[in-house]
Amino acid sequence: MMSPRPSPFRHTVRRRPAVLAGATAGVLLTGLAVAPASADPGAATPLGTVVRTAGHARFVPGPCPRTADPIPALQTAHCGTLTVPENRDRPRGRKITLGVAIVPAATRRPASDPIVWFAGGPGDDAVSEIPMALNGGLNRDRDVIFMSQRGTYSADPALTCPNIDEFNAKAVGLVYNAPSTGRLHVEATRACRERLVRRGADLGAYNGTESSADYADLRKALGIRQWNVFGISYGTDLALLYMRLHPQGIRSVGIDGVLPPSLAGGGVTWKAAREGFDGLFKACADQPACNRRYPHLKATFERLVLKLDAHPVTTTVTIPGRPAPVKVVLDGAALVTWLTSATHVAAGVPHSIDELAHGHPERIAEQWAGGKLSPQAMGRVSYGLAYGVFCSEWTPYESQADVIRVGRRAFPSFPRSLLANAPQLPFLHADCRAWDIPAAPPSIRNVTHSDIPTLVLSGGFDAQTAPSNGAYVARTLSRSTAVTIPYVAHVTYAESPCAQTITDSFFDTPTAPNTRCLANVKPPTFEIGT
Repeated sequence: MMSPRPSPFRHTVRRRPAVLAGATAGVLLTGLAVAPASADPGAATPLGTVVRTAGHARFVPGPCPRTADPIPALQTAHCGTLTVPENRDRPRGRKITLGVAIVPAATRRPASDPIVWFAGGPGDDAVSEIPMALNGGLNRDRDVIFMSQRGTYSADPALTCPNIDEFNAKAVGLVYNAPSTGRLHVEATRACRERLVRRGADLGAYNGTESSADYADLRKALGIRQWNVFGISYGTDLALLYMRLHPQGIRSVGIDGVLPPSLAGGGVTWKAAREGFDGLFKACADQPACNRRYPHLKATFERLVLKLDAHPVTTTVTIPGRPAPVKVVLDGAALVTWLTSATHVAAGVPHSIDELAHGHPERIAEQWAGGKLSPQAMGRVSYGLAYGVFCSEWTPYESQADVIRVGRRAFPSFPRSLLANAPQLPFLHADCRAWDIPAAPPSIRNVTHSDIPTLVLSGGFDAQTAPSNGAYVARTLSRSTAVTIPYVAHVTYAESPCAQTITDSFFDTPTAPNTRCLANVKPPTFEIGT
């Protein structure tokens, strides 16, 4: 997910990433029991409190990950690290450690099968997503396990690159889709790569295949016979790969904001933009007050994209926490990418588009720049993992011509120069040439066929991973339940009580989740400007 955007398929609620002092975790282990990986911890032994080894992986209890923002749930969590080979083709080579936090169930008599959380991104840190999971009640009657994917903020090494975040902040004052911006971005990507290589990272080892094996090792090293998986956004890509490569011990899988490995890339982001935008535009058209005040919203938006593509607009806005006004440039590509995230605040979108149409870009400019200039956008994304996934699993199997072709189907009026840089993923092919890692085997793009009970959640306003991806994935999952939550954007669990209710019922009865709440989901009341 890394250009003038921090990470593409992440929910717009800011993550709370964590840092783990992996080197010091072992000093507190004196007196802890050691058990073989096959042992059953039993009811008297809390999960994650015993040293265990499974093959080349080893779990060691220890301090909870340090976090950039306070996470109160860590005060009662059981924590530690999983040590694994950086590259499993060289199992006796360099080792890396992954931060683990196990949040106990809220009930005193939890179910024996915990839930493991797969974070978004690629490049987001799972520990930072604990508040999202607990706010939805995911730990109601099961322990929930959060492990940092390799390279992320609470792992060691953490393959973050603040220089890219700093570029993203400066880029709000540049024309988003300009070739000159692309050259600067690739320079930042190359500098990131060089820094990580100097630190000794094997960049080709940060990908979905290795991450899947990390989770398979974690289950064994924790002594868990059977667990459940819940993945959001990019975590759905990883969950589908994990189901295919390591199906043993999986009781059920929930995926929310679906990104299939077989489709992942720039093309699917154009498809997602079309579906999510149309869902929002239709909801406005169906609401009499919105339709009267903002008729032909879809046509107005696309006209503005073309206008700004030809003639970008520059404005100055005030951003909270910034002492001086900030220069912001909006072009057509920036407007498209803005809306892919603005569907999360759908009620205000028609008003914002109307203001832009009447010569007032400030509101959109504030939203566009605010996220990139936020302290929470600095130093928290693992670009090492993000580009490891993009450049080995996506771009080798999707050309720029493919991206343009899918984009043209979705937005026939947009020019080729705009379509070449998909929403959230501009300059990606040039970035990946600079990243220079081997392609994953073609099997990485295989469709997942499985009879593991699976809940497939999509949002009707999801402009980041496309509502239709849910049905696409469900067709090869023989015991799946596919649900689209109307009027909700990317990652429904983060903001929809109905999605949370359905998810809770799914983990209770994976073949028959309770979806009755769908009948009561209401559209937003759109803001009507004067």
